[in-house]
Amino acid sequence: MTRSILCTLLIMIISCGNALSRPTAVAGNPEETAAAAAAAIAAAAAETISTEDEIPASEAAAPADGHAGQKPMQALKAAEAESPIRGKNRFLPTRRRIDREINKLKFAYKGEVMMGLTASYGTMSSDDTDIMLILDGIDADGTVATVKPFIGYFYRDNNCLGVRFGYRHMDGNLDAARYDLGESNDASGSIPKVNFNSDNYSFGIFHRSYAGLDPKGRFGLFAEFELSLSTGTSKLSYQPDTTSDNMKTTLSDNTQLKLAFNPGAAVYIFPNVCATLSFGLGGIQYTSVTQKDDAGNKIGTRKASNMRFRLNVAAINFGMTIHLWDKKKR
Repeated sequence: MTRSILCTLLIMIISCGNALSRPTAVAGNPEETAAAAAAAIAAAAAETISTEDEIPASEAAAPADGHAGQKPMQALKAAEAESPIRGKNRFLPTRRRIDREINKLKFAYKGEVMMGLTASYGTMSSDDTDIMLILDGIDADGTVATVKPFIGYFYRDNNCLGVRFGYRHMDGNLDAARYDLGESNDASGSIPKVNFNSDNYSFGIFHRSYAGLDPKGRFGLFAEFELSLSTGTSKLSYQPDTTSDNMKTTLSDNTQLKLAFNPGAAVYIFPNVCATLSFGLGGIQYTSVTQKDDAGNKIGTRKASNMRFRLNVAAINFGMTIHLWDKKKR
C-alpha cells in the first residue's frame, strides 16, 4: 500500500512539472497556468487510481503457483490420449485414423516361432461318361497334390514374417473319347490319347496378420500376402494318329512370379498346435514357358501376365502349425 502511494505522489509531481513548463494559450496569466496544472494533476491521479484498480483484478485471476495455464493443456492432452482418434500422422491420406482395436485380442505374441505345413490333394476320374451329348465315352483320370512347409517369426503381436517352400505334382490321362456334333453338322470322330504330368518347386516370402476372435486366443482370422517364385517342367504326350500307337511328346520349362492374397481361419486344437484353413483369392502373376521337342531343341516360347482376384478351388489348403517359445503363456 505504501508503495502505491509513493508511486502516485511521484507521478503527480512529474505531471505538475510538465504542466507548468508547457506554454499556455495566455502567457503570463497565473490563474490560467494554475488551472492547467491542476487539470494535469487531476488527470494523472485518475490514471494512477484506475491502474491500481486493474492490477489487483489481474493478479487475482493468476494463481499463486503459476501453473494454472498448464492445467488446461494437460487436461487437453489427456483427453486426446483417451480418444479413439489418433493424432499421429500416417502414410494413408487420413491424418487422423480411428483405432478399431483389431489387435486388442491377441492370437499370437511377439517372439513366437511358427512352423507349419499346408497341403492339398485332389483327384478326378471319368469312366465312359459324356458331356452335353457332344463328348461321349470319356475315360480320364487326374491327380493334383501340393505340399508347402513354412517357418515364420512373430516380430510383433499378431504379425508374422516368414519363408515358404513348395512342391506341386500334377498328372492326368485321357485314354479315350469321342465327339459328335450331330447329323446336321456331319462332324464326328475320336479324340487322340493324351498324357500330361508336371512337377514344380517354389520359394516365397510371406507376411501374415492375425486378428483374434475371443479373449482366450483360441480362434482367429488371418490375411496373408505372399511373393513367390516357382519353376518346373511339364511333359505333354499325345497320339497324333488314332490308328497308330505312336506318341508325340512336348517338353516345357515353366517359370512363374506371383504376388498372391490368401486369407484364412485358424484354431488352436492343442495349447501350441493350430489348425488352419486358407483360400487362394488370386493375385498378380507373370508366367514364362519355353517349349522343347523330344530331343531337347527349343521350338517356341510363351509369356503371359495377368491380375485376377477370385476364389481358386485348387488353392484351398488345410494346414497345421506349431507355435514355439510362447513366453507369454508360460
